[in-house]
Amino acid sequence: MPLPPIEHPRTIRSFVMRAGRTTVGQQRALDTLSAQWLVPYRTTAHDPTHLFDATRAHLPIVLEIGFGMGEATAAIAATLPDTNFLACEVHPPGVGALLTRIDQLGLNNLRLINHDAVEVINCMLPDQCLDGVHIFFPDPWHKKRHNKRRLIQSGFVDKLVTKLKPGAYIHAATDWEDYAHQILHTLSMHPGLGNRSHRSDGFSEKPRYRPLTKFENRGLRLGHGVWDIVFERNTIA
Repeated sequence: MPLPPIEHPRTIRSFVMRAGRTTVGQQRALDTLSAQWLVPYRTTAHDPTHLFDATRAHLPIVLEIGFGMGEATAAIAATLPDTNFLACEVHPPGVGALLTRIDQLGLNNLRLINHDAVEVINCMLPDQCLDGVHIFFPDPWHKKRHNKRRLIQSGFVDKLVTKLKPGAYIHAATDWEDYAHQILHTLSMHPGLGNRSHRSDGFSEKPRYRPLTKFENRGLRLGHGVWDIVFERNTIA
């Protein structure tokens, strides 16, 4: 009698594979702008300050996980010119779209990695190199049986915290209420993190640098909620 197949546990990733056609403009940006703004993925850790111009090496670095089509990422980079941003996205159309925005806006504080952010964190970033992390509207895996596939879970947070400098922050935002409570609980349970919010519910007001996306504005008009969660790494271990 043949043995049943062995089921291997799924590795949590920062993305969901989805179909998407790269437009002519996005492909043109990938072809012509990647050499300037796209950072190749590496399996060994390197100081990310060297990814930016020498005149910017002293500035804080924020990692963004999953930037979609890049509208909010470009807006934040323009709003915070004295912060360097390292943004990860696996889908080429989004990378091409953000490369176009970087070129159009003349931004010099953004570098992109077309790779899974979980592997970037695990392999490419040294410990205590980040001043912040943005995780905006991660896939909610809204069906209960799929909740275990959500990105923000204790094991991922453990790894992420090691990459934060003391006092550095994690800012997550979601429009799924149960995911918001899960994120709040997961970050609250980590001994190396403290909540920046003083609200009784533990959630934060939307920071000024995070713009409202078209998707978010549409949801708010329909009465959907959006929850921001901001924690920081304790300065004393």
